Amino acid sequence: MAKQKLKIKVNKSPGDFGILITTLLLSVIGIVMVYSSSYYKALSESGNPNSYLRNNLIWMAIGWVVFAVFATVDYHFWSRFAVLAMGVAFFTMLLIYTPKSWGIAKTINNATRWIKIPPGSGGGITFMPGEIAKVALILFVAWFYASDPQRIHRFFRGHLIMLAIAGAAFVLIYKQPNLSTAGIVLILALGMMLIAGLHWGWVLGGIGAGALGFAGLVALKGGYWLKRVTSFWDPFQDYLGDGYQVSQSLMAFGSGGVFGVGLGKSMQKALYLPECWSDFILPIIGEELGFVGVVVVLAIYLVLLWRGTLVAVNAKDLFGCLLAGGITLHIALQVILNVAVVTASFPPTGVVLPLISLGGTATVLFMAELGMLYNISKHSTVKELI
Repeated sequence: MAKQKLKIKVNKSPGDFGILITTLLLSVIGIVMVYSSSYYKALSESGNPNSYLRNNLIWMAIGWVVFAVFATVDYHFWSRFAVLAMGVAFFTMLLIYTPKSWGIAKTINNATRWIKIPPGSGGGITFMPGEIAKVALILFVAWFYASDPQRIHRFFRGHLIMLAIAGAAFVLIYKQPNLSTAGIVLILALGMMLIAGLHWGWVLGGIGAGALGFAGLVALKGGYWLKRVTSFWDPFQDYLGDGYQVSQSLMAFGSGGVFGVGLGKSMQKALYLPECWSDFILPIIGEELGFVGVVVVLAIYLVLLWRGTLVAVNAKDLFGCLLAGGITLHIALQVILNVAVVTASFPPTGVVLPLISLGGTATVLFMAELGMLYNISKHSTVKELI
């Protein structure tokens, strides 16, 4: 009897339609809900209720152009810039710590997380180096292990180098302060190392070390950090203090019920719920569109994550697998943390909801990632027994 041989065929297809349609749906939902949630804020700031909508439309349009570029150019091309991207990320993160007189770093709500171009007061644009660091790290980790797969089995020329890079990024982002983004950087590095073949023992050790480190940071920072970390347990205990934002978030969800109060009819967006067009946009969706609306949004994310996982599994090479896996993990972390925060299941963090929250840098970078994911899906492998 003839032996069966395993043949691997490279399937050059138009791309995964599921990724394209979910990206489009999330973009449309984001445009509608940013306009609805920012209406009163924009009106109070400039007298123009459409100002946030205009900015969001501009960034979303740029994002789709970026998506088209990354979806068209072969994903292997970007591996050439992995080291450069990581260098740019570190350079921009270091700019955060330049003297205030230079006017490069921008501080909002006691956190210096933004770089202003051009420097100084007045107009210009701002971006968050932490967001760039996440995307650069995904590209770098994929290139690092794909260029030499044996690195995943080496400590000094593998694990130590990667942990040093991720650890340095963590410190620079944490000191802004931005603990949530710093934590995502570490989880991304560890998760992608696991995809590359890292032994589970290292993963468990990393989780344990991270938990101890987080506890140590809270203990060292004392009262402020302790109150910030524990306020989510019962936000109504300090309703007018640290628990205010989460309390308003829960009230928005409660007011929405099953089907919501109707699109555009939220009360919490009337300057009650802070950042309701950004980190806390999901409660406005819950209030206006109800439990059903939230489930629909989360279902779209689940489809996107499912398609992303399939792309990673069926990628034709290790670089594509790691890149698709890192992008999918990044989106999953953002959604999980955002939902956990707004439902009082996790301490408050500055994590946006991908493509739905208002955010120029984040929107463009997410579209770049999704464009790469779509391009990888064009070169999937199909395994057949012949």
